[in-house]
Amino acid sequence: MPETPDTASTTTAETETAAATPQAEPTDDLVTTQHSITVKRRKLAYTAQTGRIVLRKEVLNDGTFDGHKAKAEVYVTAYTLDGADPTTRPVTFAFNGGPGSSSIWLHLGVLGPRRVVSGDVNAPEPPPYGLTDNPDTLLAHSDLVFIDPVSTGFSRTVDGEKPAEYHGFTPDVESVGEVIRLWTSRNQRWLSPKFVAGESYGTLRAAALAAHLQSRHGLYLNGLLLISSVLDMGTIRFTEGNDLPYSLFVPTYAAIAHYHGKHGDRELEDVLAEAEEFASRDLPWALQRGARLDADERAETVAKLAELTGLSEAYVDRVNLRIEHVRFFTELLRDEGLVTGRMDGRFTTWEPDGGREHMSDDASVSRIIGAYSAALNHYVRAELQYSSDLPYEILSTDVNRAWSYSDFEGRAVSVVDSLSGAMRENPHLKVHVALGHYDGATPYYAAEHVIAQLQIPDELRGNVETAYYPAGHMMYVHPESRVQQGKDLATFVKSASNR
Repeated sequence: MPETPDTASTTTAETETAAATPQAEPTDDLVTTQHSITVKRRKLAYTAQTGRIVLRKEVLNDGTFDGHKAKAEVYVTAYTLDGADPTTRPVTFAFNGGPGSSSIWLHLGVLGPRRVVSGDVNAPEPPPYGLTDNPDTLLAHSDLVFIDPVSTGFSRTVDGEKPAEYHGFTPDVESVGEVIRLWTSRNQRWLSPKFVAGESYGTLRAAALAAHLQSRHGLYLNGLLLISSVLDMGTIRFTEGNDLPYSLFVPTYAAIAHYHGKHGDRELEDVLAEAEEFASRDLPWALQRGARLDADERAETVAKLAELTGLSEAYVDRVNLRIEHVRFFTELLRDEGLVTGRMDGRFTTWEPDGGREHMSDDASVSRIIGAYSAALNHYVRAELQYSSDLPYEILSTDVNRAWSYSDFEGRAVSVVDSLSGAMRENPHLKVHVALGHYDGATPYYAAEHVIAQLQIPDELRGNVETAYYPAGHMMYVHPESRVQQGKDLATFVKSASNR
């Protein structure tokens, strides 16, 4: 039916009025709930607070202060022990990596008071999955704050702002650092022992944060918990002219080959010791020799590399002694029609195309992500009572692909100097590094290499400790490793708290 002039006039007026009405200023939407958990026959009452914190930026117009403008809303989940003294009670800020990952993995995998029931490599849980109390939670020893960086979890920019402004090394460090500063100030925790826990790319973020928080806010940490550590991307990226990863991955290849029966009845420790020695001496020498390597030397190197990795000598020779990691996962069990996982080489899955050099599925992710997704989406709504129609972004490939490393143009992405400087300026800063032998994403021997390159005096070397687990990138997927890791992290936080 044609619109009458009166109706049209009213509609236009309403539109103009709506356009003239300013949008409501974003505000925090935190929800608080009470819970308890029994740890070693001790009942712990705790408060959970979850929701989005608004990040704001000071605005200057022609050099004149013009207020604080809302830029983003960052989703956090905090757990605090009821009745604890905030000046002696530690607090740990935790996140995962990606970049583009939410904090779901550390939150529901190992640190939080509730954990997902996902199963392990030989016994994955079927849908619809479940949740259970986590008696190994770090909450028994430290308050916990889980942070989802912008565009992960429920975190988003506010209307009119560009998400890409947060998808880069420096803005990411600054925004996560601002969340830590705000939470610390609002909860009167400046005198608490403070820790930052990161996994994967999150370890690179954590190391950078240690330096940033010190220099920008005078906020000094007691410790860093680096889980599946990568502080120098040059150690894990197979780029032209960079032979370092081809050596540093070999012990991990050997571990995965051992798990899948390629080393007979040899002990894993013996295989790793041999692989580490080869990766630190003979292989780097052979790679840098190039065409100067004579036939006998090449044949000897090919034979040893094939023996350690479980691959054929013909394959090792064909790839010119340089085994790229995804190619390895695809090649190791090719004759069985299987590929191994990247995040965790214990996992395998069927490969429909036996000629591929790149696997079509990483089973170490696809076999567990459904359990984590179901658990998180149930947990925040049913138990933490936070409501949102937004999709919880577990792992954003779009963010990962678009991530900016412009700060490192022309050189490898590394925070070795930042961490070294932070430790020299704060000689009380302790570092715990957790590593999985079957982690094909951030190999343990590469992390050892980087730790050895820290520019710190000998008296600070003892501030860094390492822990190893017979598992992969998310070592807590392996039940025995999760229990041991809970003990290791608790011991570290207690010892580094200086209380």
